[in-house]
Amino acid sequence: MARVGYVPLMGGNARNDMEMSTSGGPAPGLSVVAPMLNEAGGAAALVAEIAAALSHMDHEIIIVDDASADDTLVVLKKAQDQFPQLRIISHEKNAGQSRALRTGVLAARGAVTAMLDGDGQNDPADIPALLVKFDESGADMVAGERVARKDRAAKKWASRAANALRRRLLRDGSADTGCGLKVFRRDAYLNLPYFDHMHRYLPALMKREGYSVIFAPVGHRARAHGRSKYSNFGRLVVAFRDIFGVLWLLARAKNPGKITESARK
Repeated sequence: MARVGYVPLMGGNARNDMEMSTSGGPAPGLSVVAPMLNEAGGAAALVAEIAAALSHMDHEIIIVDDASADDTLVVLKKAQDQFPQLRIISHEKNAGQSRALRTGVLAARGAVTAMLDGDGQNDPADIPALLVKFDESGADMVAGERVARKDRAAKKWASRAANALRRRLLRDGSADTGCGLKVFRRDAYLNLPYFDHMHRYLPALMKREGYSVIFAPVGHRARAHGRSKYSNFGRLVVAFRDIFGVLWLLARAKNPGKITESARK
């Protein structure tokens, strides 16, 4: 039986430490979460692309505005007139991509979550193929790996260096953990330890908890609006620091094997 609700579009919420409104009715088949910071130029277009890619199924789109200083929030509110499945959650203060993603997943009503970057470089048209792999494989997460990347040469070099170091140390099987496009069980994600920049280590953290992860090729697009939130040097510094923290988490993990509950007599 399919784990994602492939039903025509007709139209379990967890509380966070912030006030968030949730719509009534049955949970959607899929929740799509994207963080945004100063993406006014491309926000509406990305929402429209997500809606078009998932027009065959019931879904909700959750955009988390991470305290943008431009008109991102204004643009998103206008987009709600056209896309009623769009939910907008705002951070009062900038908290970073990992916290914005966690805010979105906490607010999600669907049991399955698709995650992508809010800068438009991930193609929403890749989400249906990841959902098919998610259903057919029975995996707990399907992580995208970018092919034919459209970044500058220096950025690709920095990414390859960080990925090579991470893959050698963490042995997570991921060739591109920096790809923001992923599909996963919401409850599995919420069982992971949270820390800043955790979104770059999701395959390793999933495997730490005994969840299964598979990988699939996805496209990549040049940034059309805004600018990158990270420098190459900043990426490498954070990568070195965080990898050792993740190594500590992996070393401290204990696997209980299969967990069962005895039936009541």
